[in-house]
Amino acid sequence: MANTGPTHDVSIHGVIPPTITAFTDEEELALEATAAHARFVVDRGVHGVFPLGTNGEFPMLKPDERAAVIECVVDEVGEEVPVIAGVSAPSTRNTVSYSLDAAEAGADAVVVGIPYYYPIDNDAIVEHYEEVTDAVDIPVYIYHFPARMGNKLDLDTLDRLAAIDGIVGVKDSSGDVAWLGQAIDRHPELTYLAGLDSLLFAELEIGCTGLVSAVSNVFPEMTVELYESYVDGDETRARELQSRVFDVWKAIDQGPYLGGVKSALDLHPEVDFDPGPMRRPLQRMSEEEEVQLERTLRTLDLI
Repeated sequence: MANTGPTHDVSIHGVIPPTITAFTDEEELALEATAAHARFVVDRGVHGVFPLGTNGEFPMLKPDERAAVIECVVDEVGEEVPVIAGVSAPSTRNTVSYSLDAAEAGADAVVVGIPYYYPIDNDAIVEHYEEVTDAVDIPVYIYHFPARMGNKLDLDTLDRLAAIDGIVGVKDSSGDVAWLGQAIDRHPELTYLAGLDSLLFAELEIGCTGLVSAVSNVFPEMTVELYESYVDGDETRARELQSRVFDVWKAIDQGPYLGGVKSALDLHPEVDFDPGPMRRPLQRMSEEEEVQLERTLRTLDLI
């Protein structure tokens, strides 16, 4: 049976790359290149952009740098696609401040992580989101990534968060398809964004309407075709593309955490900007790893 796409009205859907933050060789912000990456993915058909997600190295940036990244992305593509800006921080005070900066910069929504590093209870999680939604008028997405943020969102707490005016969805990178399926069953009124390249097809099947894909930072046409094939009812093609996305992700995911995305961008023949280094202690791939990445991408006929 053909898939009819989202079953409820959502304003943010489709492929939403977690765009990079580019740096100079001295690890200073390279805002022109950061904006150029947003332009690169938008020109190739994505449906939105997500600056200052994990691929955007948000924990490595100072407050004024975060605001500058959001502003440059909004200025470049904000009239064409939604910009959902990451504002995660361990403290509620800083999260509120980053959210206000994002709203002032013109972001269409903010993506707020469960506060990380310190263990916190469910009441503290709810209070955190209440304060953010009270502070800004733009929509708020919950960012659920327990492997990096440490604190997991249980379903009963999601019930409480879903009742908060201003909470519109969940960006889920847990990899826990059973949890996500139950969340969607309990709160179909929310928008769900799939956050792992290995599970894009599976999470569309259970009700996600958006794909936040690292592979789409480099080869956005691939994930756009996967999404559009699925919505058009061509699940066979969507499954084929999921396998291809996974092959690319395996190649990019070799070596240091996150380093392969910028290495792959450097290898892409249509990229005319310099993504630069990671901000230390994060590292790019080694020369040997980049040689292997190039071989793999050539084998896959992507470069």
